[in-house]
Amino acid sequence: MRAVGYYEPQDIDVPSSLVDLEVPEPEPGLRDLIVRVRAVAVNPVDTKIRRRRHATDGNPVILGWDAAGEVVDAGSECRLFRVGDRVFYAGERERPGCNSEYQAVDERLVARVPAGLDWESAAALPLTSVTSWEALFERLRVPEGAGYGAKLLIVGGAGGLGSIAIQLAKALSKATVIATASRPETVAWCRDMGADDVLDHRGDLAAQLAERGHGEVDYVFLTAATDTYMALLPRIVAPQGAICAVVDTTVPHDLRPFKEKSLTFSWESMFTRSFFQTPDMIRQHEMLTSVASEVARGSVRSTVTERYGTLNAERLRRAHSQLESGTTIGKIVLSGY
Repeated sequence: MRAVGYYEPQDIDVPSSLVDLEVPEPEPGLRDLIVRVRAVAVNPVDTKIRRRRHATDGNPVILGWDAAGEVVDAGSECRLFRVGDRVFYAGERERPGCNSEYQAVDERLVARVPAGLDWESAAALPLTSVTSWEALFERLRVPEGAGYGAKLLIVGGAGGLGSIAIQLAKALSKATVIATASRPETVAWCRDMGADDVLDHRGDLAAQLAERGHGEVDYVFLTAATDTYMALLPRIVAPQGAICAVVDTTVPHDLRPFKEKSLTFSWESMFTRSFFQTPDMIRQHEMLTSVASEVARGSVRSTVTERYGTLNAERLRRAHSQLESGTTIGKIVLSGY
């Protein structure tokens, strides 16, 4: 089958950093679906893994953790889907990704595509939706269906992750949602996603929160630049508040200032359940099913902003380069082979 992958980590401007390949089609495990991939989206995690993961046993690395497609085969213990179902999912980090013609994926990580949604729009949803859902409602514990008076700050509101987090918070809680952005077009995007207010993350966030009458916030979701904000967090988060981050720290931080306010700091990795094969892996199927329901009722929409055409190495390199520029709004998608 056709795929895009690589053998050695390289800078994205090197042509061999991502190349067109022919590789064997996957075989389903007991709970695997085989999906004909109809569209993929590209995420920052793709670029990070491309820069560090090496091929093993002569097999190329195939990236990609956002896909929509059609089920063409299923393992003997699959119970949730049938051949012909239209599905979307983010998959598992340690298995071959979706930048290919066909992919094997555990059915517990998969949901049905919302009715009426095209392949590209569906492919843009899974990774950011699961990450945001877990961060907001499992790590931060923002009250679903409640939370009047609570304030949630989403740092990096215009990216793929922030875009969905704003929408889910507005759709499923009563919290005031404050996003950050730094350009007129990204500020407008955050407001279009539903943010109640937008701050400039290049400036003093504590001062801006005070000037606009927000004071301290109850929750912070850091979608970018964790190191930049660690010292600021004890100043802007209310006592007994919570912070969740997705981007690794690169230097040590003193967490003692967090103690006086009894602040909770947690990490979010969408791949935890699949990597450790936790007993509750099916929660990701349930989350995506709920997201599909929100899309169907119009409270959440896909965040596609750029469609790069049919998947190939040249277009995928272009998408990686765009993401590495740090200026992407929403999500970049490509259609399948």
